[in-house]
Amino acid sequence: MGRAWGLLVGLLGVVWLLRLGHGEERRPETAAQRCFCQVSGYLDDCTCDVETIDKFNNYRLFPRLQKLLESDYFRYYKVNLKKPCPFWNDINQCGRRDCAVKPCHSDEVPDGIKSASYKYSEEANRIEECEQAERLGAVDESLSEETQKAVLQWTKHDDSSDSFCEIDDIQSPDAEYVDLLLNPERYTGYKGPDAWRIWSVIYEENCFKPQTIQRPLASGQGKSKENTFYNWLEGLCVEKRAFYRLISGLHASINVHLSARYLLQDTWLEKKWGHNVTEFQQRFDGILTEGEGPRRLKNLYFLYLIELRALSKVLPFFERPDFQLFTGNKVQDAENKALLLEILHEIKSFPLHFDENSFFAGDKNEAHKLKEDFRLHFRNISRIMDCVGCFKCRLWGKLQTQGLGTALKILFSEKLIANMPESGPSYEFQLTRQEIVSLFNAFGRISTSVRELENFRHLLQNVH
Repeated sequence: MGRAWGLLVGLLGVVWLLRLGHGEERRPETAAQRCFCQVSGYLDDCTCDVETIDKFNNYRLFPRLQKLLESDYFRYYKVNLKKPCPFWNDINQCGRRDCAVKPCHSDEVPDGIKSASYKYSEEANRIEECEQAERLGAVDESLSEETQKAVLQWTKHDDSSDSFCEIDDIQSPDAEYVDLLLNPERYTGYKGPDAWRIWSVIYEENCFKPQTIQRPLASGQGKSKENTFYNWLEGLCVEKRAFYRLISGLHASINVHLSARYLLQDTWLEKKWGHNVTEFQQRFDGILTEGEGPRRLKNLYFLYLIELRALSKVLPFFERPDFQLFTGNKVQDAENKALLLEILHEIKSFPLHFDENSFFAGDKNEAHKLKEDFRLHFRNISRIMDCVGCFKCRLWGKLQTQGLGTALKILFSEKLIANMPESGPSYEFQLTRQEIVSLFNAFGRISTSVRELENFRHLLQNVH
């Protein structure tokens, strides 16, 4: 009897092990695991890992960066939201209240910001009338030596060959200042065919992708199509592969923002914005997106590294003695420059920066052609932003593409590279105020996304 009982127990144990092997007795994955299980460890084409970025961003960088972006210099962004779409005419403008953008009245913007486009000090602004009168050869001798040097360089400044974006003409009567703090990026309800068309054109026509290769989930295709796509993507050169990952990372970052600031309640009494866990899952859950969601999140981290490296590299530009975050308030301007430099030195200390020298290497002629293709493709994406039917989405789309374009300009500008290693500031390389504001606000959006991923991890921990 005892022997028979032992045999029975042994058989039951074997059955239990077989069932465990088939997953029948395994604890089901949590929603957090389905979204984040693959979002860890080292990133492709990088020597950095996700955990290092999380710790650095969330605890050392994010709080100070948010404080900087709340200052007058960075909160006002001049943009033309009335430019016609250059690619098609049938734009359906979003009629929802949350799609609207409220521009600033003229008296709301500090005079120092309105007085110049890319000159950085009160002394430099004094030559505005000279420029307009085309008397640029006679520089005011009362200006400091550093500013005189800067002024002479500004007069020669033409970086159109370095620009990765089509920049708005801020002198246009249609260009208006917008207070970014009063027009935050969040869910507006803009979706459906019109929104899908924007991203489809970006991916299908501007990411070096042949028509025969289908993007995952572009039309509900399954795993075989996804494998075909990633086999193609991994076969690309590192620059073209990075281009796709940057666009995917930007798309993912925007979707994180919309999920984190979702309209949860809309009554005549109040509107309530907050984290929408279901929305986040629909965009990033490994099962619901057939494995695509976690890839998108890793691309967001890749985008973070690219922009972080650009900010590290451009530090000498902001250390110039003539540079100010000029608003006209001398005390505030000095405090903001000190905070800016503190942030940039913190970024400089990051131990695992992306190495941009791996891009556009090899044969000089081929590298030059590839770089120009890369630049023109991204420039085209910046033009597509004028086709977005939701004005608030257009505002933040234009700002974030210009910010990324500015980061690419910093990384690959011949004028900046010519003066590396960073032995001192050079006046050959320039950034306009628009580029500076978009650069830091765009990185602020990515930094916010990385911070929000930690919030969503906690929210999803007990969701099955």
